[in-house]
Amino acid sequence: MIFLQLFYTFFKIGLFGFGGGYAMLSMIQGEVVTRYGWLSPQEFTDIVAISQMTPGPIGINSATYVGFTATGSVWGSVVATFAVVLPSFLLMLTISRFFLKYQKHPSVEAIFGGLRPAVVGLLASAALVLMNRENFGSPQDDVHSFAISCLIFLVAFVGTKKYKLNPIGMIVACGMAGLVLY
Repeated sequence: MIFLQLFYTFFKIGLFGFGGGYAMLSMIQGEVVTRYGWLSPQEFTDIVAISQMTPGPIGINSATYVGFTATGSVWGSVVATFAVVLPSFLLMLTISRFFLKYQKHPSVEAIFGGLRPAVVGLLASAALVLMNRENFGSPQDDVHSFAISCLIFLVAFVGTKKYKLNPIGMIVACGMAGLVLY
C-alpha cells in the first residue's frame, strides 16, 4: 500500500511541480510532512539541505530520500524517484514533438506567458516554506542562534545576488560559518 501511495504522491508532484525542484518543495512538504507524516518538519528541512548539496535535481533527490525513509528500503526510493520523473519524461516527449512546429503560434506564446508568473509564485512559495523555525530558530527560544541564522542568510543572499558569488562556494562557506559560529 505504501508503494502505491508513494507512486501516486510523487507522480502528482512531478506532474504539477512546474518550475523545477525548488517550486516542488512546498508540494513535497505538504504531502510528505503534513498529509502522510512520512517525515517530520526537521527531517524535511534536513533533506532540503542534503538535496541541495548532492548532485542532481532537488526534487529527484528529495523523492529518493523520502521513498527510502517512508519504506525503509531501496525499492521505496526507486518507486518515488521513478514516479517524480515519469510525468516530466512523458510531457517532454509529447511537447518536443509539437513545440518546434508551433512555438511561434499565439496560443503557445500565451500559454508560456501565463506559466512564467506561476513559476515565480511557486519559487516564492518554496522560499517562504523554508523560512521557518526549523531553519532559522526562534528569537524566543535562542536569540544567538536566530541572529546567526539571519546573518548567514543575508550574507548568502547578498553574496549570490549582488556579488554573483558561486552558489556552491557559498554553500560550503555558510556550512563552515555554521560550524564555527554555532
